[in-house]
Amino acid sequence: MEPSNLKILLNGAVMMGYWTVALFFLRYWRSSRDRLFAFFALAFTVMGANSAAIALLRVDDERNYFLYVARLLSFLVILYAIWDKNRAQAGR
Repeated sequence: MEPSNLKILLNGAVMMGYWTVALFFLRYWRSSRDRLFAFFALAFTVMGANSAAIALLRVDDERNYFLYVARLLSFLVILYAIWDKNRAQAGR
């Protein structure tokens, strides 16, 4: 197996993992209606889409800035979700 095909396969596996985690958080959000789970599901969906884009575009160099924008966005969503959850608990 060529290294480029292996990278595509591994990016696909990582994408599947991210989207599986997103589905779990979506299920927890549906049962509890807690916004934290919705934000986490959104963040993992964006990370999975980022991994799919890397695989489909066949990017050999991950230092391109546009690839990190999606990762930055997902981590910012996670930070906002944690901040929002702590702010809501402080107001009780």
